[in-house]
Amino acid sequence: MDSAEYERKVAHRFAEFDQDGNGYIDRADFNQAAKAILAEFGTTARSDKGQALYSGAEAFWQGMAGIADVDGDQRVTREEFITGAVKRLRDNPHRFAEIARPFLHALIAIADEDGAGVTPAGAERVLRVLGVEQERCALVATALDADGDGRIGEEQILEAFAAYYVTPEP
Repeated sequence: MDSAEYERKVAHRFAEFDQDGNGYIDRADFNQAAKAILAEFGTTARSDKGQALYSGAEAFWQGMAGIADVDGDQRVTREEFITGAVKRLRDNPHRFAEIARPFLHALIAIADEDGAGVTPAGAERVLRVLGVEQERCALVATALDADGDGRIGEEQILEAFAAYYVTPEP
């Protein structure tokens, strides 16, 4: 994948983070994503799971801002996202996964409705709510269940999440 193609891919990923479409990523986008997930799964914000999700969203935002918000204005522009976060994390996608871990851990607790792991259907719902293109949601959710056991583990999700956002692979 050439550099221009990679930057186009990353720009698309930026748009998924920019939940309100205002041209930058900020704390409100992370809160909006948390609120949408809670609504999708019928979980209240004041519940333990809801509070964990909001705390995870805040930690994720702080981690992203710490890496990408070069000018310190508490928002990450598309340019900052492309040149800051992604280029810094491209060689170490695991670092991005660690920044996202508290949010994803809480999200998994909500999407794992029976305590046995997230199903591909649950993953598909999460992806749709987070802004992944509708036609890709089922395909991605099925691919996450690489062993075909009908459950997706946290490490699989973290690995896939990091790869999706910071590596040139599809």
